[in-house]
Amino acid sequence: MSDERPTSDAEGDAFDEVRDEVRDEARATDADAWAKACAEDLAAEKARRRTEQGRPPSSAAEELRKLVDAVAEKLSGAQSPLFGAVAGGAAQQMVNQVVQQAKAAVEPVIERNPDVFDHLAAAGSELLAAYRSAVEAQEGRWTRDTSSRPKDEGTGPGEHIDLD
Repeated sequence: MSDERPTSDAEGDAFDEVRDEVRDEARATDADAWAKACAEDLAAEKARRRTEQGRPPSSAAEELRKLVDAVAEKLSGAQSPLFGAVAGGAAQQMVNQVVQQAKAAVEPVIERNPDVFDHLAAAGSELLAAYRSAVEAQEGRWTRDTSSRPKDEGTGPGEHIDLD
């Protein structure tokens, strides 16, 4: 005979439910620990790459904003010899006003459509790659080895004209 006593179905079901809850909690704890460890590893890898490669590139919208700020700073700080000493103050004020108006026009567009600039940058990169490929193919045709061509007076299809 066995030392175990028979259990009723109700006791067995309750025991199974408790056991399942404990397993679910353990799995949730394990999943949390796994997620935490993955996040820590990812952060460490990002930090390592940042120190190795420098700061990652920002979005195209942020780069455009930086460009506008840099141009505005250069224009605001530039002293133009074209206006002379007399008109220098008024010219500088006019340049500052134009710069501020340009920034005011660009900022809302950047804020409303930051993804558009990323797409435009990607499209520009694709167009540049296509252009580069076309140029390399054409250069290959121009610089192809001509030793297999028959040697005659010229390399082109034209005819020789005697000017005497």
